[in-house]
Amino acid sequence: MAACQGTGFYPETNQATPAQQEPDMKASDVTIVLPTRNEQNNIPSFLSSLPEECHLIVVDSSEDNTAELIREIRPERTRILRKVSNIPEARQAGVELATTQWLLFTDADILFPVGYFDLLDPYDGYDCVYGSKLSVTGYRKYYRYFAYAQQASHSIGIPAATGSNLLVKRKIIPAVGGFDPNLVCNEDSELVWRIKRSGFRTTYAPDLIVIATDHRRLEKGILRKTLHSLFRCTLLYFNLIPEKWRRYDWGYWSESTHRNRQG
Repeated sequence: MAACQGTGFYPETNQATPAQQEPDMKASDVTIVLPTRNEQNNIPSFLSSLPEECHLIVVDSSEDNTAELIREIRPERTRILRKVSNIPEARQAGVELATTQWLLFTDADILFPVGYFDLLDPYDGYDCVYGSKLSVTGYRKYYRYFAYAQQASHSIGIPAATGSNLLVKRKIIPAVGGFDPNLVCNEDSELVWRIKRSGFRTTYAPDLIVIATDHRRLEKGILRKTLHSLFRCTLLYFNLIPEKWRRYDWGYWSESTHRNRQG
């Protein structure tokens, strides 16, 4: 599946103005950090949407041919670490292997539209930038409304980041303590809240869009997914979740992970 073209699906929002302009943020300045687990069906289209000049670190826990496909399709500027880990552990392992100034956290079930990496330069004055995830196939309204919610949350000072489209300066992550390895769900949102609370420049970028290609968790029910995210993120934001509860996903990953293992 080729990278998506056109901008008709982009949210109708005004682009944020960076705090300071530092030109020449290019794809070659970015390392994509990608956790994978049994993604052999998604990985070819994902890789086809990447520019050749960006770097890729894959932290792979697969039992299928994901790693072999990556080596075959994208041998250059790619590093694969085979490590059985949860999502925050995999993201943190990628952080520790990377050497570029910027890290782009994402997932294997997305595509980067043509021109995505050309839009990065205006955000070089920030420390943390997050965009939206839309769809050109199923659940288009859900993704669009979620993008509007991100914009609204940003406007009141609360970042609503997605780990599918999260750009962070590498040096910032150890400065705030890195990803929480016990937080098996919503680890992306929690990291960005710590980044913002620590005083680093954080913004929502409505023009940085990625495209979802796999809707497994939505297929289990839009209401279930929405309520899970709202309730859990609210408790996390106000630090109301007991430490032992942070280790459980409350059903967010369990069923889809089981499906992956069987597929």
